[in-house]
Amino acid sequence: NSVWVSTDHDEIEKVAKQFGAQVHRRSPEVSQDSSTSLEAIREFLNHHHEVDIVGNIQATSPCLHPSDLIKVADLIQKEGFDSVFSVVRRHQFRWSEVKKGGSKMTEPQNLNPAKRYRRQDWAGELYENGSFYFAKRHLIEKGYLQGGKMAYYEMRAEHSVDIDIDIDWPIAEQRVLSFGYFGKDPLKEVKLLVCSIDGCLTNGRIYVTEDQKEMVSYDYRDIVGINLLKKRGIQVRLISERDCSKTLSAMQLGCIAKVSARNKLQVLEDWQKDMGLSWKEIAYLGNEESDVECLRKAGMSGVPADACTVAQKAAGYICKSSGGCGAVREFAEHIFMLLEKVNSARKQ
Repeated sequence: NSVWVSTDHDEIEKVAKQFGAQVHRRSPEVSQDSSTSLEAIREFLNHHHEVDIVGNIQATSPCLHPSDLIKVADLIQKEGFDSVFSVVRRHQFRWSEVKKGGSKMTEPQNLNPAKRYRRQDWAGELYENGSFYFAKRHLIEKGYLQGGKMAYYEMRAEHSVDIDIDIDWPIAEQRVLSFGYFGKDPLKEVKLLVCSIDGCLTNGRIYVTEDQKEMVSYDYRDIVGINLLKKRGIQVRLISERDCSKTLSAMQLGCIAKVSARNKLQVLEDWQKDMGLSWKEIAYLGNEESDVECLRKAGMSGVPADACTVAQKAAGYICKSSGGCGAVREFAEHIFMLLEKVNSARKQ
């Protein structure tokens, strides 16, 4: 019925509201390093008596899909369970721990070494993966997230991601790109990338010499990214609100460009029709308010790290790199990763 972000952090509150969530400001008492999720949830319920069921979704599990949550909500609302939590199936053999220096030997916990079988022939065991916990109010008020009539929900292994320590981040990022949720419509092969020049291909700064000539800077990595896209058969076109024809000529990118574009969306729509493409086949990299409608229309959209707030809100991907500092190359790699997902799905 409603989506809330529980936090005591101003920046997290700002981002949460940008993306349409409501915010519950945690009190200092439940915002300590030792505070539990249950304490924060109970505090939330004290302020929201209209809530009967809470679905606690962990931010450290970014591969969660809406379809899973819908099924879990049905287990509570339609099948009468009091609590439902997420698990994943693992095929790992466990052994007892032995203290160093002791004489005790380790012992098998879930296998017989004399009749050892292949792990792929074994049904495995269910482990909590911490992705979500759903529970009814009366249970939480008693101090439990799991209890009463309980059920587990088994998540697919590729969707089971838990960021616990620093080294989990790159693994999680790759897993999200391969198995994350990208909307209801299936991904399609990208055939066109449209990139805003100022603030994406360049850093948006204009240097003026004493003889009133303009100069801009760009990152060679972005030129490599454009060339890689072309080698993959993806057309690259550039767009700018100002007349930067001389700059483009000097850069010698070999891309079709539209400068002095007062209406970027109209230009994008014209290109889309001329090339006979669906919106799902177009990627767009922008950074300003004038790019927002284009970002929303394109099947794949991105912004540099220093893009304006409204552009970030409209984009599907926010680069770690700033404009003119590798954002185009990074977005190109993001496109390649998603295309691998498309090709993999076709093979399956």
